[in-house]
Amino acid sequence: MNVDILLYDGFDELDGIGPYEVFDYALGFAAEETADAGAGDGDDAGRDGRVRYVTLDERDRVTASHGTRVGVDGVLPDPEADGAPDLLVVPGGGWSARDEAASAWAEAQQGDVPRALAAHHAAGTRIASVCTGSMLLAEAGVTDGRRAVTHASALDELRESGAEVVDARVVDDGDLLSAGGVTSGIDLALHVVEREYGEEIADRVATVIEYERRYEVAA
Repeated sequence: MNVDILLYDGFDELDGIGPYEVFDYALGFAAEETADAGAGDGDDAGRDGRVRYVTLDERDRVTASHGTRVGVDGVLPDPEADGAPDLLVVPGGGWSARDEAASAWAEAQQGDVPRALAAHHAAGTRIASVCTGSMLLAEAGVTDGRRAVTHASALDELRESGAEVVDARVVDDGDLLSAGGVTSGIDLALHVVEREYGEEIADRVATVIEYERRYEVAA
């Protein structure tokens, strides 16, 4: 499973970093299981996939909403490229504040991120949003007529955009997944890990990050 987390200036730290840590642990644990079965060496080179931070343009880092500077691993590939992700994660940040300089709102107004998301969705890439990342998907038309959720402060806007808003922490609508506010991105990532690698690895990740899995996913 290749996971790309799409960053931009003003994204909320936990929206992106929470899922990253979950996926990173899961890939490592899966590699260990493969090694134990005699099919690999269990190190990073033996991982079946990747998780990385990407942007739309070449740059070294982005600055998140609370000032954290995060290094970038690469540029989001075109949907049809060999390196295109199996799962594209879109964090939110600064939507309700309408920060015109650095936020999900600013990216929606500029249009580049929504266009990239629409292209990946059209090509069949599975997309997951965290918090108001769902509003970037709404701007792209991806959530039109689809079951989705976002941060409580933007639920009315998501509904008005044409999405079917679901009262849940995480919504799994097939090739479109969405999570509510900030920490719910961890729940979303653990849900994906369980689907891809099984309950045992998902529970192992939850244990190592000391996170209690107590929310049902609306599927």
